[in-house]
Amino acid sequence: MGTDKISANEIKAKNRQNIYQYIRERGSVSKQEIVVDMQLSLPTVTANLDYLKKQGLIDTSGKIKHTGGRNATAFSYIKNARTAIGVDITANHITAVAVDLSGEIVSMERRRIQFNLEDDLYLREIGEVVECVKRDAQIADTNLLGVGISVQSLISNDGEYIEYGKALNFTRRRREEIAAYVPYRSRLVHDSYAAGYRETWTNHKFQNAFYISLSNSVGGSVIIDDAIYEGNTHKGGEIGHLEVVSEGGELCYCGRRGCFDTVCRAGKLTDYTEGSLEEFFHLLENGDETARSLWNTYLDHLSRAIHNVRMLFDGMVILGGYVGAYMGKYLDDIYRRVDERNPFGDRAKDYLVECQYKVEASAAGAALFYIDEFLENI
Repeated sequence: MGTDKISANEIKAKNRQNIYQYIRERGSVSKQEIVVDMQLSLPTVTANLDYLKKQGLIDTSGKIKHTGGRNATAFSYIKNARTAIGVDITANHITAVAVDLSGEIVSMERRRIQFNLEDDLYLREIGEVVECVKRDAQIADTNLLGVGISVQSLISNDGEYIEYGKALNFTRRRREEIAAYVPYRSRLVHDSYAAGYRETWTNHKFQNAFYISLSNSVGGSVIIDDAIYEGNTHKGGEIGHLEVVSEGGELCYCGRRGCFDTVCRAGKLTDYTEGSLEEFFHLLENGDETARSLWNTYLDHLSRAIHNVRMLFDGMVILGGYVGAYMGKYLDDIYRRVDERNPFGDRAKDYLVECQYKVEASAAGAALFYIDEFLENI
């Protein structure tokens, strides 16, 4: 049995974190409420509130009205006391967002530009997009926690280089190359992990979930007890490379045939509409027979993947990515297809949902890693 004791400094840090979290959850509270609800001494609460105020994390200008006696000071949570920036890099776009301590996006910039790490102008564009949202959100250098950079690739444990990046052909490229014109703390983040984390960060019903990213490539992330499960070698959730076509399958960018990516990437739909997903769904809604045929085939493959994920993880399943953003109108059809495969009688409508966050999900999720780091080390 372990005999390690918690030090006095650790107790102080834990009390501070708990008090700050209490204020975050309630928005505005009195000192007495903290003392009573958290069962802490008045000196302990007072000392921690003084510390949080000096750090600029709480506001004390308000009052809580009482029916009798003097009104108490209201200790209120300042959402924009610190901010993080997230950047999502794809084949044709750079998206950057500024995210406050509540996880809310306070500024966003999206630019269409072709991915090319060999072009210095492209690297400068990444830096300019970051500066654009920083200016728009009026973030002081001292209040910027860092810049998370979401990429379509597997990332090293320290966030410093690309371990596997065949989707955009940039395996082994390093963070300092990609962030050459980003003069702030930064790290690389797997895009599917970032998007999945964004979905679950503020929604506690997704304590255990599998996020399926249906974009230009197909990816996924596993969330267990509110944390991303990366696996032993950072490949947890790589649903895009499940083999779903045993013979004669299309060649995947990974070099093998029959991967889930080859049948459910966005291109299986947009190849019909010259790259426009919006136009594809417009045609689908207006009865275009080719669009309907492509969509039926797509849903057959997708429903099989959803069923397999449910059998493996028995948790919520979230449909995200570019295609996932359009799923709302078609969920009943997907529920029916998935339910036909389920031997246990589970109803897909009880565990299958469309994503709440659309194009900004990966960028915002990348920023949240810095928000979490800050909240854990107050």
